[in-house]
Amino acid sequence: MFVIGQFFASLAVLFSMIFKVIYFLLVIRIVLSWFQVNPFSEPVNLLYRVTDPILLPLRRLPLQVGMIDFSPVVAFILLSFIDHFVVGILQQLAYRFA
Repeated sequence: MFVIGQFFASLAVLFSMIFKVIYFLLVIRIVLSWFQVNPFSEPVNLLYRVTDPILLPLRRLPLQVGMIDFSPVVAFILLSFIDHFVVGILQQLAYRFA
């Protein structure tokens, strides 16, 4: 049972790191939106391909007030909730099997 507990603990750490990377990429995208960047450059295009699946469904909602788009803020809140939920469940499973 110890091995299963360690497996769930490792999964919790992995998912936590993945969510942190997604947070970081969203922050980079928000900062880049303040400047004129070439959307066809490979790093910017990669950033858009990674973050678009998160932001595009939220952009369909009426979250824009004037020139300000609040969909990244909602994305951060939802990602934080999912992060705490998934990592919390995995940590509970790791504790139970350890």
